[in-house]
Amino acid sequence: MTTGLATSVGENVQQPKSDRRRHQRVSINILGRFMLEDRHEYPCQVIDMSPGGMAVISPVTGRVGERIVAYLDHISRIEGRIVRHIDGGFAVALQNTPRKRDKLASILTWLANRDALNLPEDRRYDRFVPKNPLTKIVLADGSEHVGRIIDVSLSGAAIATDIIPEMGESIALGKMRARVVRRIGDGIAVEFAAIQNRELLERHITGGLEEALNS
Repeated sequence: MTTGLATSVGENVQQPKSDRRRHQRVSINILGRFMLEDRHEYPCQVIDMSPGGMAVISPVTGRVGERIVAYLDHISRIEGRIVRHIDGGFAVALQNTPRKRDKLASILTWLANRDALNLPEDRRYDRFVPKNPLTKIVLADGSEHVGRIIDVSLSGAAIATDIIPEMGESIALGKMRARVVRRIGDGIAVEFAAIQNRELLERHITGGLEEALNS
């Protein structure tokens, strides 16, 4: 049986009693980063979420009432305000348009059913192996490494590499920005910062490789 979601505030965020528990929250494990009003960024992990709220684990909690902007794997940009502190983090009331709530509900439904039914990774975009499977990996510290593309789609890639960046770390593959979302047997899986078309993807993902090989 699949799980559906309504598009209102999740039960993890403090709301009037009449609004609580009307809508289902989803237990998830999503990595990302968030920015507080001082414009400093911090890593975070979302442990449950609904289209109207989320619970976040983070080394920094922020102030109750403070506005945050977060960039989350699978979900992209969201914003809201901290409504209370929880053990190891805080709860957020999200500020979404109806269209954004509907989109978020669809994503959360897919995530909930993927975990509950052990569904495979999201395959909205077909995966393929580029003609040149080698790519230059640039880590956040500026160091450059060569990796091999196992497969790639318009939204992400699996890369065979000996280096293991931190989960959630922003890296570059060739000329493309990406974020590490998990470890795989012989490397890492990444999601791109923006959806690409296939022609540009193949061109950009191997960009700068010759310099890396000759350095």
